[in-house]
Amino acid sequence: SVPRTRILATGGASHNKKILQVLSDVFNAPVFTIDTANSACLGGAYRAIHGLVAERNVSLADVVKLAPEPRLAVTPTPGAEEV
Repeated sequence: SVPRTRILATGGASHNKKILQVLSDVFNAPVFTIDTANSACLGGAYRAIHGLVAERNVSLADVVKLAPEPRLAVTPTPGAEEV
């Protein structure tokens, strides 16, 4: 995997630790979740905010800083990348 790679899981499956563990092991990266209702729409919402403030030279990175802080759900199982 790419250094500093992390996965942000959202939606119903993000509540299933076993699914998250498989993702973490396959991609050899930590998996984070956010506790936000309708999180699948979150990206579109931040793009919309960015569109509203774009004329003021606000970057998308600055807009996304407003996002809720993700929490670590699982980390790769040691040795999983060998499998």
